[in-house]
Amino acid sequence: MLICGIIIAAAIFGAMYLLSDSSILNGNGRETVNGDDAANAELTMLAFAVLEYISNDDFNSLSQVIHPEFGIVFSPCATIDLSTDRRFSVEQISVLDTNSNVYIWGVHNGGGEPIRLTPAEYFEEFVQAELHLNSPIIGVNQIIRSGNALENMTDIFPNIEFVDFHIPGDENGDGHDWRSLRLGFEEYEGYLKLVSIIHSTWAA
Repeated sequence: MLICGIIIAAAIFGAMYLLSDSSILNGNGRETVNGDDAANAELTMLAFAVLEYISNDDFNSLSQVIHPEFGIVFSPCATIDLSTDRRFSVEQISVLDTNSNVYIWGVHNGGGEPIRLTPAEYFEEFVQAELHLNSPIIGVNQIIRSGNALENMTDIFPNIEFVDFHIPGDENGDGHDWRSLRLGFEEYEGYLKLVSIIHSTWAA
């Protein structure tokens, strides 16, 4: 599946996600660059659906878009480390809303301390699906902004297709309070399947 690396913006109307031309998007205070929306609609709408599932605690539906063989890895920073980041299978994701176990999800970027949280706590701190549903900038196969962590997503997943939900920092500050949530997909038997959810910020 060939999807060009572009930045697009999406307007959300209820449960539908409509990809509009640049004039409409700019009118809504959103940005689009090289907006070949049609070629990226499937990937973008799937990414929005994932955020909706998480926002609604619908982990059964979420499990249906997880990669059947790899499962999914959650990375609390831009650098994916499969030896420390938390990875779940399809079956584990389907009942994640009932799971109150404390896991180590990786280490804090910049500090190195283990991240010990329940799934609900991790999603509240490092995923924030409802917040990112309203991201003003969306990168399709393009990272909007990098911090001071190594970007190795394409090294871990050479065939990854991803959507970067980006929230810019405060223009009146130093700009380092930006955040991104990147949803990564790989093709499996002709369908895009979710393999990673990556939280990225500037690390102090």
